[in-house]
Amino acid sequence: MLDFNKNRIPFSKIIHAPLKTFIKFHLKLSRDGKNQHIKDRSGLPEFDPGPDTALAESIAWIALAQDRSISQDGGVAFRYSLLNGWGASYPETTGYIVPTIIEYAKINEDKQLLKRAELMLDWLVSIQLKNGGFCGGQVSSKQKTPVSFNSGQILLGFVAGARHFGEKYIEPMRRTADWLVRTQDPDGCWRAFPSPYAVEGDKTYDTHIAWPLLEASQILPKRKYEQTGLSNVRWALESQRENGWFANCCISDFSRPLTHTLGYVFRGILEAYIFTGDSNLLKACQRIADGLLSTIRNDGYIPGRLFSNWKAAVSWTCLTGSVQIAICWFKMYQITGKIAYLDAACAANQYVRRTMLIKGPAETKGAIGGSFPIYGGYSQYAYPNWACKFFIDSNILEMQISK
Repeated sequence: MLDFNKNRIPFSKIIHAPLKTFIKFHLKLSRDGKNQHIKDRSGLPEFDPGPDTALAESIAWIALAQDRSISQDGGVAFRYSLLNGWGASYPETTGYIVPTIIEYAKINEDKQLLKRAELMLDWLVSIQLKNGGFCGGQVSSKQKTPVSFNSGQILLGFVAGARHFGEKYIEPMRRTADWLVRTQDPDGCWRAFPSPYAVEGDKTYDTHIAWPLLEASQILPKRKYEQTGLSNVRWALESQRENGWFANCCISDFSRPLTHTLGYVFRGILEAYIFTGDSNLLKACQRIADGLLSTIRNDGYIPGRLFSNWKAAVSWTCLTGSVQIAICWFKMYQITGKIAYLDAACAANQYVRRTMLIKGPAETKGAIGGSFPIYGGYSQYAYPNWACKFFIDSNILEMQISK
């Protein structure tokens, strides 16, 4: 006879998150989810597995997310949720996971990982719209309209595919890039095909579309990709304040944006500087880099949402945003030699590594949560694939710089 009380977790040990959040999710949470809630309630673990171990675990999790996607198509599952399990494949993030997988595979001479990257790319080619764009959301969604941002992120994958695998992915790359050129507004903004999952209005974080266009211009230099990408960057810079802040930079709340979307705009401007060498772009990068430096604690904690004066808007961390910002700080250190950028990037990486599980259920082992604590306000009780992707990128950079 089964003892139904044996695995029961006492209510008193779980209730720590805001009461409304707890009531909303508690009955839906798996036992692993309740255990993770309790674990995070006690604070950040002391153990840091280090970049090498963390990378191996995260790469293994990405492979698992590809294998466990409920749509079983070669794409990477949107996320693993402690509420409802694995999601369907997510075209947008599968696109920019491709260059991460290729880079790690090349470093480690892993042919099996390269096959996984090719499988992701072939799936993306199979779902490309006739106009060259891609729909938003998971592949299981009913969306039929292309989205500029999602298409731009998939373009990163096609660029990486064209560079490593050759001719096979140049035509899909061209079609996506051409569509982005055709649909850009005269001032450099993309307004015609917004995401249905984001608040209305212009988005300065669309500089993360400009970057892949600049990359594509290196493969097909005679097209208008460079002009289009830099036009968007110039448009976005009109919204930067003297303290480095970018207005209109969130998927849900412009008044207190996520570090995730601040990381997007930072990376787009930074890559435009790397592409052009324009000193004005470097100054813009220094302003946002220094603004973000004021937000980080000694232990690597960065608030998940920020006000325009760089003050914390929430008490939880958006782990995705933390590692995206760390990537930019690492690159800024390489450009400027400023030690404060290196120290901040390493601290942010270490903080996120300490949240990682390297033992336990396969579904969460090596994954990166949306928030810390896991019940924070971004991707609650879930492990999104893009958090893991940016974590891998940032830890690869740390290891390369530390050599």
